[in-house]
Amino acid sequence: SFLRQNLERGEDKIIGVGHGRTLAAVVEQLPQTPARSVQFVSLLGGLTRKFAANPFDVIHRLAERTGAEAYLLPVPVFANSVADRAVLMKQFGIAEVFALARKASLLFVGIGQIHAEGFLVSSGMIRPDEVVELKRAGACADLLGHFFNANGELLDIDLSARATSMEGADLRKHRIVAIGGGLAKVTALRAVLRSRLLHGLIIDEATAQALATDKLEATSGKDKNNKTENKRQKGSKRA
Repeated sequence: SFLRQNLERGEDKIIGVGHGRTLAAVVEQLPQTPARSVQFVSLLGGLTRKFAANPFDVIHRLAERTGAEAYLLPVPVFANSVADRAVLMKQFGIAEVFALARKASLLFVGIGQIHAEGFLVSSGMIRPDEVVELKRAGACADLLGHFFNANGELLDIDLSARATSMEGADLRKHRIVAIGGGLAKVTALRAVLRSRLLHGLIIDEATAQALATDKLEATSGKDKNNKTENKRQKGSKRA
């Protein structure tokens, strides 16, 4: 609904988009919404380590649903080295897409969590051993290839420096709206909220209630879900 209403108003002529399961689901639910005056641009590379197309890249689907122009970044999500990233960014066509992304008045993104079974690993973007390194550095959230600790601080680590996305400093110059949900993502969502980068966050009610607490405990797994359900039942009885 947010994306459709935004397109219908037509205030944002250039919209940068991330990728991931949540954003892909958003586009699947988006009705045909003509937006030929809008340009969509990828904010992060669209290839995995195996150089296969990312199945959760949403740019093509957005173009199909809206008739808008869409610009893809046909490079790996993470370059093999900082030097390789610099070379990729200077390639004809790639630099132009990034220049367009910097002009976007809205960045619509997902938020990732850091664990061995997470989207970053399952999609082939990073290796399991890199998750270990991320955890050792204190990372608990990912936004466009940048990693945050529990205090919302951007981590200055090698993997972020190799991400084919805009620099961390550039993120603060944009209006960023994120979408995510599920109790398993509470820690990641809280970390990104503490960074104060977001201008908006679209989540479900249960996750919002969990974020409103001051507890920093992990909220994934059946035990946590059962506790949440028990609290709801007790609240209903009191009501």
